[in-house]
Amino acid sequence: MEYEAVIGLEVHAQLLTKSKIFCGCTTKFGADPNTNTCPVCLGMPGVLPVLNKKVVEYAIKTGLALNCEISRHSVFARKNYFYPDLPKGYQVSQYELPVAIGGYLDIEVDNKVKRIGITRAHMEEDAGKLMHEIEGAVTGHSYVDFNRTGVPLLEIVSEPDIRSAEEAVIYLQTLRTILRYLEVCDGNMEEGSLRCDANVSVRPKGEEDFGTRAELKNMNSFRFVKTALEYEIKRQIELLESGGTVAQETRLWDSSQGISISMRGKEEAHDYRYFPDPDLVPIEPNDAWIEKIKKSLPELPHEKKERFERKYSIPAYDSEVLTSSRALADYFEECVQRFPQPKTVANWIMSEVLKLLKRDNREIENCPVTPEQLVELFQLMEKGTISGKIAKQVFEEMYKTKSPAQEIVRTKGLEQVSDETELEDVIEKILTDNPDTVNKYKSGKTKVFGFFVGQVMKKTKGKANPEIVNKILQKQLKP
Repeated sequence: MEYEAVIGLEVHAQLLTKSKIFCGCTTKFGADPNTNTCPVCLGMPGVLPVLNKKVVEYAIKTGLALNCEISRHSVFARKNYFYPDLPKGYQVSQYELPVAIGGYLDIEVDNKVKRIGITRAHMEEDAGKLMHEIEGAVTGHSYVDFNRTGVPLLEIVSEPDIRSAEEAVIYLQTLRTILRYLEVCDGNMEEGSLRCDANVSVRPKGEEDFGTRAELKNMNSFRFVKTALEYEIKRQIELLESGGTVAQETRLWDSSQGISISMRGKEEAHDYRYFPDPDLVPIEPNDAWIEKIKKSLPELPHEKKERFERKYSIPAYDSEVLTSSRALADYFEECVQRFPQPKTVANWIMSEVLKLLKRDNREIENCPVTPEQLVELFQLMEKGTISGKIAKQVFEEMYKTKSPAQEIVRTKGLEQVSDETELEDVIEKILTDNPDTVNKYKSGKTKVFGFFVGQVMKKTKGKANPEIVNKILQKQLKP
């Protein structure tokens, strides 16, 4: 029997506010344990929460970008459960009346657009973090760090419209790019700024009814999301084909073993005993505020991609890479404004610039070579001062030292050799030293032409002007 997967994703995005959702504690990552805390986020008796307005603004902004309807009346609720990292014994979240509902996100799969429904987006506070001490094969003490408690989250819940692990990754990558464009979340999965849970079930292909779903947790990279979903889909299919049944449960992804492990029975909404938080008033954004936020939306990734293809006549692949982050797109456009050859600029950014950034695990915002400096390098190539091959060496030196291209070329003596008389002497000696190869060329084996070009480049240490070299060689190799 052929089966298909039914997947819905719950993505938790940490919002880029300076302070927490209900208190003034900083949200900065990496502080010593339990130093970014106060009586409010620790849930001390008698304290009262005060809502961070910026959290609501970011939630509305994201909802609009995801084509959601913004609720004119939304309510915070208490989600009751007991766990060591939850000091109050409940989490302030939203339940029946979230801030945004009924949107969608278009993704591209196999060159086709697929629409994934967005059920809701709601605000909530994060819990703390448990740190486990391992002593040999036995778990030792566990510690709680409450720094993350009260950090604002936006949970974005998709419809069960995803049908494969690949589609899930594309959806998550597309969503992450949008959140980063909006500058509401940095999307750093390693630091936990973007986390993903998945509801997974399988059913015989062609059936309308959903199978029993399992919730999969602890996936903190795109690779783990893909691997975990593929494993879980396979596990459920094998279970059904052997005559078993899938249990509705929460499973933990163990990346070290490459397996999912049963964690607990899946909770239903009534298990959490949701009720409106009595300390927080309803949120009722007026039309003027929503419209103001709407006008502040940037050009979104798919819009920018289409514009790049249309305006700069670059291939779809190039525009997809260049719009993968807002900062990278800005870097490209700044270069093109100074050097209006879009394809040349695109090629250089995608090959040389991104290669070194990836090697050093850097973002484009931290690139040592500014658009202005990169354009200076392009201009030296255009003038014939340096060859394309030498330009790559110069760029690496620019990246390493932050020195201008002109200065590097001058101090290292990298100017291109374009003097015809000088090149004629070099070429004449190479032809004299390689009579057999010359005869091969003249007898019709023209592929050896590249050998002569290579020899010239070797003799001139890559500084010979390729165009002039080709012209002289063709002239001197005529039968």
